[in-house]
Amino acid sequence: MSVQINPFKNFRNFLCTTIQHSSSYKDSMLQGWVKSVRKMKGMIFLDVNDGSTCHKLQIVASKTTVPKNLSYGCSIVASGPVILNPQNQLELRAEELSVVGSCDLTNGYPFLPRKSYDAEYVRQYLHLRPRTNSFSSLLRLRHHASWTLRQYLNMNGYIEVHTPVLTSNDCEGAGETFFVKPNCKATLEAMASPGQSEDEVFFKRKAYLSVSGQLQLEIMARSLSNVYSFGPIFRAENSKSRLHLSEFYMLEVEKAFLDSMNELLEIMEKLLKSVLSTVFENHREEIEHYRKMVNCADYTDVENIISKPFQVLTFDEAKQILRDHSGQFQEPLLEKEGFTKEHELFLVKLNNNVPVFIVEWPAHMKPFYMKASTHSPEKVLAVDLLCPVVGELCGGSLREDDCSILEERMQKLNLTESLDWYLDIRKYGNVPSGGFGLGFERFLQMALGVSNIKDAIPFPRWPKNCKF
Repeated sequence: MSVQINPFKNFRNFLCTTIQHSSSYKDSMLQGWVKSVRKMKGMIFLDVNDGSTCHKLQIVASKTTVPKNLSYGCSIVASGPVILNPQNQLELRAEELSVVGSCDLTNGYPFLPRKSYDAEYVRQYLHLRPRTNSFSSLLRLRHHASWTLRQYLNMNGYIEVHTPVLTSNDCEGAGETFFVKPNCKATLEAMASPGQSEDEVFFKRKAYLSVSGQLQLEIMARSLSNVYSFGPIFRAENSKSRLHLSEFYMLEVEKAFLDSMNELLEIMEKLLKSVLSTVFENHREEIEHYRKMVNCADYTDVENIISKPFQVLTFDEAKQILRDHSGQFQEPLLEKEGFTKEHELFLVKLNNNVPVFIVEWPAHMKPFYMKASTHSPEKVLAVDLLCPVVGELCGGSLREDDCSILEERMQKLNLTESLDWYLDIRKYGNVPSGGFGLGFERFLQMALGVSNIKDAIPFPRWPKNCKF
């Protein structure tokens, strides 16, 4: 009976164990893509990969049995015995080999064998980018990291909630939203009421792509206690920097019965350390392969993060440190504003590249829902977690649970009518809560050394670019 080599990595390990007790494993089949072709005398040697791992399997075939359209990049099916060769490496001796999909390198294929390409060039071919060794490795590591995050939260009693992509509110209050309405004139005309704005026809109110699922998570936390969401969010920010996307993935966590900033910081620190530790312990070989492929020079010393406690600074303390070193910055420190990326990275570097919590922020710099500080009314119990490479990685807070304070803030921002339900969840069976959001692509940048955030996501969207 033939055995299909799928998933490739698991079968490879199985073969290694099996072949120790016999000279070969007969009737094996491999499906995958050709990564290199070498011709020697009457034989052809192929390196084939099926995408499940960074490893390749060598296939040895006679020139007489190889199809004429065999080339680098084509997909194949090969069958025959798998043996350990004299170099103690696995190889498949192909008795049958067929090309499933040819790859004509002379007909516009952008990636040639034994040639390296910079990330900006590769990014021009998003539909073919996963064929490169570096980006396929990144995609596997992205999968492992997202799975590890979910495993960690599940083991710690958090329930995943699918928060809506379409929403009627701007959670952050910054106005950086994408507006949504049907792209069908007939639908709008059929649904419209006399005098109704076209923008409000479909939902009877304006609708936007979500900038955060936090407010919906606050609803769920008051029933399920500990919840999280992990999905795409959207920011209409005119930035093409290496750290910004118009669509990206955010892990958002909300915990009920939480009234301590120290506990919130502990939750954030434990999650980050545990996930980094697990990913690097279980997938170090893939990480090293990725870093070699992209020639990483700027990545985090993960052991430094895992082994050392994170520093905690108040906003005022951080501001004073930056004032004391103001001559070292290209961008000025503006007293009534927050920190630039340069300032954030400086604070982390000053702490020997161990992450830094910045707490107790001026209220005017943060959204309306953050809890006021008891000893400093003009401050809120908010936190930004600053990390190497990316600066701000996480942002969170305790949530304001005093209805009168919330209502006063919402009235000033004209939010009382659109967010009346947000007051309701404080009126009936309320509990203190808090939480945070973690930018997933920035996490990958920090952990793996991805220099540009556009290379940490399969299909990046940024201003003036929305392919596929």
